Amino acid sequence: MITPTRPSVAPDGRYSVMQTCAALGIHRGTLMRYTNNGAIRAHYRRVDGRKVYLGSDIIRLWLASL
Repeated sequence: MITPTRPSVAPDGRYSVMQTCAALGIHRGTLMRYTNNGAIRAHYRRVDGRKVYLGSDIIRLWLASL
C-alpha cells in the first residue's frame, strides 16, 4: 500500500527505483507491477540505461491511490 503522506519529490526531478520506492513506501516488486500495468511510466537514462521515474509521475501515482 502506498504511503498516506505526500512524497517529497521535485516534479521535474528524476528518481531511481530505490528512491521512488522509498518516496512511495512500496517494495520494488510493487513498483515493477505498477510499471507493467501502466500506472506509472519508467524512463531510461541514456548514459547507462537505468530506469528512472519523474517526480511528476510519482506524485500522479500517489494522487491516484487516494
